[in-house]
Amino acid sequence: MDAAHSLLAMVELPAPGEKQLLLIDSPIDGITGVQSAATRKIEARLSDLVRKKYPHFSLQPFTPALLNKSPLVLLGTLTPVGSAGLASGKRESYRICLALADLKSGTVISKEISKAQMQGINHTPTAYFQESPAWMEESFAAGYIQTCEKSKPGDRIQTAYRDGLSTQALLGEATALYESGNYKQALERYAKAADARAGDQLRARNGIYLANLKLGRGAAASAAFGDIVEYGLANKRLAINFLFQPGRASFAPVKPADDNYQKWVKEIARRATQSPECLEIIGHTSRSGPESLNERLSLQRAEYIRTHLEAEAAGLAGRVIAHGAGSRENLVGTGKDDVSDALDRRVAFQVISCAQLATQTAHR
Repeated sequence: MDAAHSLLAMVELPAPGEKQLLLIDSPIDGITGVQSAATRKIEARLSDLVRKKYPHFSLQPFTPALLNKSPLVLLGTLTPVGSAGLASGKRESYRICLALADLKSGTVISKEISKAQMQGINHTPTAYFQESPAWMEESFAAGYIQTCEKSKPGDRIQTAYRDGLSTQALLGEATALYESGNYKQALERYAKAADARAGDQLRARNGIYLANLKLGRGAAASAAFGDIVEYGLANKRLAINFLFQPGRASFAPVKPADDNYQKWVKEIARRATQSPECLEIIGHTSRSGPESLNERLSLQRAEYIRTHLEAEAAGLAGRVIAHGAGSRENLVGTGKDDVSDALDRRVAFQVISCAQLATQTAHR
C-alpha cells in the first residue's frame, strides 16, 4: 500500500483537535466499472490503513448524508493491462490507480499509480455483478474512471461522476443488502436510487430485476427485465450476459428453476419488434484459442441468438443481422475463460437503421 501512503500523505493536516472527513467510494475495474473480490480487498486494505496510520482522518461510510458535508473521497481502479501498460492485447499485470477528490473544492488533490502482478489477484466479479443480466458503458462509471485515471492533481472532478455521487451511494447500500441476502430492503434501495437524481442508469435496473427474481416475484422480474431491454434499445446498445458452453454456440446447461435465458430472448424479441429500427447482434469470445476459431465461434453465437429471436417474433425476419467480433473487443482480456472474464463472452445488441442493415447485407 505504498501508493496509498503517498496519496494520503499529500493531504494538508487539519487544525489541532479536528479531523478531516474521508469517504471511500468502492474501487472498480478500470474498463468495465465492475466490482470484484480484488477491488473489495483493496477497499478493505485502504480502510484498515486509514484507521491504523492516519488518525487525523474521520473515515465514515459512503452515504448520501455524509456526501452533503463535502468530504474528501478516495476512489480507485484496478485494470488488467498489457506489457505497454495499455488495456488492450494480452493482459500481463494490473494497474492500480488511487485518487483523492475534494468535494468542497471540486478538484482532485492527489493521485498515485502502481502495478501488481497478475498472479494471485482474484478479479472475479462480486455476486451482484456476476448475476446482472446486462452491461453497458455508462456516464457515471466513465466519470469515475476518468477522475481517477485521466486526471492529475488540481484538475476538476469529472461532472458525470460528481453529479451522480448521491445515487452511487444509494446503489452501494442496495448492493451490499443484495449480496447479504436482504433482498426486500435491497429492492427498496434500488427503487429509491432509480428515482433519484442520476438514477436513470442500468445498475439500478439490474438491481430491481435481481431483487425481484430472488424474492420470487416472477411478473415483477419480467417487467424489470423488459425495462432493461427498453433502456438498452433507447440508448441503441446493450450487452446481455448469456453464458454459453465452452467452445460451443449453445447455452450452458442450468437448473430449470434458473433458466431465464428463454425469457430474456422472448422479451428482447417483443421489444425489438415494437421498434421501427433494425438490430445488429455482435457475438464476442475471450482471447483463449486461435483468433480464426474465435471469429467463427462468436459469429455462431450471434447467429444462435438471431435464430431464437426470429423464432419468438416472425416480424423480426429480415430486420436482424449477426456479426462475430471474436476477441478483438475484449473488455477484461485475461483469457481465463471463467467467471472473471465472462463479459468477454457477451452478446451485444446494437440498434441500427434498416437502411444500414440493407447496406451491410448487400456487402456480405
